[in-house]
Amino acid sequence: MEEADDEQQYQKKMRKRLSDAIKAAQIEQQKKDIMRQFLDDKAYERLMNIRISNQDLYEQIVRMVVQLAQSNRISGKITEPQLKSILSKMTFKREPTIEFKHK
Repeated sequence: MEEADDEQQYQKKMRKRLSDAIKAAQIEQQKKDIMRQFLDDKAYERLMNIRISNQDLYEQIVRMVVQLAQSNRISGKITEPQLKSILSKMTFKREPTIEFKHK
């Protein structure tokens, strides 16, 4: 009896994991479709490379492009140089400076 309950709980967990994985895949596909719509081919390819190397940065860019699209601030497709410009602004870090104070 206890084994049957364990098996049922296991099956329930597996179905939940499978449905979560399917939902995540669908969401990711929707993101890719939206990016295809608003990025030219080279910019899209660069974005997919970013997705592989830095998932957080990819998510930020996707959110930003979606916001720009929703506010109608995108005219045409974003090109690779424009995407590079956006990336440089998003990843800009001020270089630390070292100051020596002499007595």
